Amino acid sequence: MTHLTELFKCNICTNIVEITHEGVGSLICCNEAMKLLEEHYPTKEDAHFAQIEHIDEITKKIYFNHPMTQEHFIEFIEIISLDKKYIKRKHLKPNDKAELIFKCDCKEGFYIRNYCNIHLLNATKDMEAR
Repeated sequence: MTHLTELFKCNICTNIVEITHEGVGSLICCNEAMKLLEEHYPTKEDAHFAQIEHIDEITKKIYFNHPMTQEHFIEFIEIISLDKKYIKRKHLKPNDKAELIFKCDCKEGFYIRNYCNIHLLNATKDMEAR
Protein backbone atom coordinates (compact mmCIF):
# COMPACT_ATOMS: atom_id res chain seq x y z
CA MET A 1 0.00 0.00 0.00
CA THR A 2 1.29 3.43 -0.91
CA HIS A 3 0.79 6.54 1.24
CA LEU A 4 0.30 10.19 0.33
CA THR A 5 3.58 12.08 -0.38
CA GLU A 6 5.80 8.96 -0.41
CA LEU A 7 8.60 9.13 -2.97
CA PHE A 8 9.72 6.15 -5.07
CA LYS A 9 12.82 5.95 -7.28
CA CYS A 10 13.69 3.70 -10.19
CA ASN A 11 17.15 2.19 -9.73
CA ILE A 12 17.63 1.94 -13.49
CA CYS A 13 16.49 5.22 -15.08
CA THR A 14 16.36 7.27 -11.80
CA ASN A 15 12.76 8.47 -12.31
CA ILE A 16 11.23 9.69 -9.05
CA VAL A 17 7.48 9.43 -8.43
CA GLU A 18 5.51 11.09 -5.62
CA ILE A 19 2.27 9.50 -4.46
CA THR A 20 -0.67 11.88 -4.90
CA HIS A 21 -3.35 9.20 -4.53
CA GLU A 22 -2.97 6.21 -2.20
CA GLY A 23 -3.34 2.74 -3.68
CA VAL A 24 -2.69 -0.93 -3.05
CA GLY A 25 -0.56 -1.78 -6.08
CA SER A 26 3.20 -1.63 -6.43
CA LEU A 27 5.06 0.83 -8.64
CA ILE A 28 7.02 -0.60 -11.57
CA CYS A 29 9.50 1.23 -13.79
CA CYS A 30 11.92 -0.27 -16.31
CA ASN A 31 10.29 -3.66 -15.54
CA GLU A 32 11.43 -3.53 -11.89
CA ALA A 33 9.79 -2.50 -8.64
CA MET A 34 10.56 1.08 -7.68
CA LYS A 35 12.32 1.66 -4.36
CA LEU A 36 10.62 3.65 -1.60
CA LEU A 37 12.92 6.52 -0.59
CA GLU A 38 13.42 6.60 3.16
CA GLU A 39 13.58 10.01 4.83
CA HIS A 40 16.82 10.74 6.68
CA TYR A 41 16.61 13.15 9.63
CA PRO A 42 19.75 15.28 9.76
CA THR A 43 20.97 17.03 12.91
CA LYS A 44 20.97 20.83 13.18
CA GLU A 45 24.67 20.90 12.24
CA ASP A 46 24.08 18.99 8.98
CA ALA A 47 23.84 20.86 5.65
CA HIS A 48 20.57 19.01 4.92
CA PHE A 49 18.84 20.44 8.01
CA ALA A 50 16.33 23.16 7.12
CA GLN A 51 16.82 26.62 8.58
CA ILE A 52 13.75 28.83 8.90
CA GLU A 53 13.30 32.58 8.88
CA HIS A 54 9.87 34.00 9.77
CA ILE A 55 9.30 37.00 7.48
CA ASP A 56 5.79 37.80 8.76
CA GLU A 57 2.75 35.97 10.20
CA ILE A 58 2.39 33.60 7.25
CA THR A 59 5.50 34.16 5.11
CA LYS A 60 8.54 32.03 5.81
CA LYS A 61 11.89 31.47 4.17
CA ILE A 62 13.43 28.00 4.33
CA TYR A 63 17.09 27.71 3.46
CA PHE A 64 19.94 25.22 3.65
CA ASN A 65 23.67 25.74 4.21
CA HIS A 66 24.34 23.17 1.52
CA PRO A 67 26.76 23.16 -1.44
CA MET A 68 25.08 23.89 -4.74
CA THR A 69 27.80 22.73 -7.10
CA GLN A 70 27.53 20.66 -10.26
CA GLU A 71 28.74 17.62 -8.31
CA HIS A 72 26.65 18.06 -5.12
CA PHE A 73 23.39 19.98 -4.87
CA ILE A 74 19.81 19.94 -3.61
CA GLU A 75 17.49 19.06 -6.50
CA PHE A 76 14.26 20.14 -4.81
CA ILE A 77 12.78 21.47 -1.58
CA GLU A 78 9.25 20.60 -0.39
CA ILE A 79 7.12 22.16 2.34
CA ILE A 80 4.31 19.85 3.53
CA SER A 81 1.70 20.81 6.13
CA LEU A 82 1.17 18.14 8.78
CA ASP A 83 -2.37 17.54 7.52
CA LYS A 84 -0.88 17.15 3.99
CA LYS A 85 -3.37 19.67 2.54
CA TYR A 86 -0.63 22.14 1.63
CA ILE A 87 2.43 21.13 -0.41
CA LYS A 88 4.85 23.46 -2.16
CA ARG A 89 7.91 22.33 -4.11
CA LYS A 90 10.77 24.24 -5.69
CA HIS A 91 13.14 22.56 -8.13
CA LEU A 92 16.76 23.73 -8.05
CA LYS A 93 19.84 23.52 -10.23
CA PRO A 94 23.54 23.83 -9.41
CA ASN A 95 24.47 27.40 -8.38
CA ASP A 96 20.85 28.23 -7.35
CA LYS A 97 20.24 29.37 -3.80
CA ALA A 98 19.00 26.47 -1.69
CA GLU A 99 15.98 28.37 -0.39
CA LEU A 100 12.22 28.62 -0.71
CA ILE A 101 9.94 31.45 0.35
CA PHE A 102 6.35 30.41 0.97
CA LYS A 103 3.10 31.56 2.56
CA CYS A 104 1.21 29.16 4.77
CA ASP A 105 -0.98 29.70 7.79
CA CYS A 106 -0.76 25.97 8.55
CA LYS A 107 -1.48 26.34 12.24
CA GLU A 108 -0.79 22.66 12.95
CA GLY A 109 2.77 23.03 11.63
CA PHE A 110 4.68 21.61 8.68
CA TYR A 111 7.76 19.67 7.75
CA ILE A 112 10.37 20.16 5.08
CA ARG A 113 11.98 17.69 2.72
CA ASN A 114 14.88 18.12 0.37
CA TYR A 115 16.30 15.77 -2.19
CA CYS A 116 20.08 15.85 -2.54
CA ASN A 117 21.67 14.30 -5.61
CA ILE A 118 24.13 12.43 -3.34
CA HIS A 119 22.39 12.01 0.04
CA LEU A 120 18.86 11.50 -1.35
CA LEU A 121 15.78 12.32 0.78
CA ASN A 122 16.18 14.38 3.95
CA ALA A 123 13.47 15.75 6.23
CA THR A 124 13.24 18.31 8.99
CA LYS A 125 10.15 17.59 11.08
CA ASP A 126 8.10 19.46 13.67
CA MET A 127 8.50 22.95 12.26
CA GLU A 128 6.16 25.36 13.99
CA ALA A 129 3.85 27.55 11.94
CA ARG A 130 4.01 30.24 14.66
